[in-house]
Amino acid sequence: MNRDRAPSPLAGEGWGEGSRDAAGFGSPELQTGEGGATPHPSASQPPSPARGEGKTRLPAQEVLKERARAMRHEPTEAERTLWLLLRDRRFSGFKFRRQVQIGRYIADFVCPAKRLIVEVDGGQHAESTYDAEHDAWLTAQGFRVRRFWNADILTRPDEVRDTLWHDLEGATIDDEAVHEVKR
Repeated sequence: MNRDRAPSPLAGEGWGEGSRDAAGFGSPELQTGEGGATPHPSASQPPSPARGEGKTRLPAQEVLKERARAMRHEPTEAERTLWLLLRDRRFSGFKFRRQVQIGRYIADFVCPAKRLIVEVDGGQHAESTYDAEHDAWLTAQGFRVRRFWNADILTRPDEVRDTLWHDLEGATIDDEAVHEVKR
């Protein structure tokens, strides 16, 4: 091994798909494409002020908020059926909200006073590890999560209603929870 030689340069690191000069180094000024060599965009323009700071994307919370709003406008048949039972304090005076953002999740229905989340599941939720993570995180935040299959809501609404009634009557009221889960 020859220790007198200079260490090998880090050819190819950080230059992307640019052209290579005779020594094998990438050139930031030229970029090869279908039409041959073209100026690299960064060679002629200064970087934008938002570069690397994430300012060009909506914050994750805003994306979730928009997604929840869209989901409220496009409920499934089962969600629509359950909402008719829960809305306007029709269910024994308990206040429910639908498609509520909580952390990085969107809950189908939430009763803030009882810290109860009701999820309406279709076939895509069968054996879902995402749902398990979702439920574990919400439980760690002090919520109870009750899941119903779409088919159960549509074909056995009395059983769904009775189950929810027992969940709500068995819970203790938490006044602080009413203020934590806001729109």
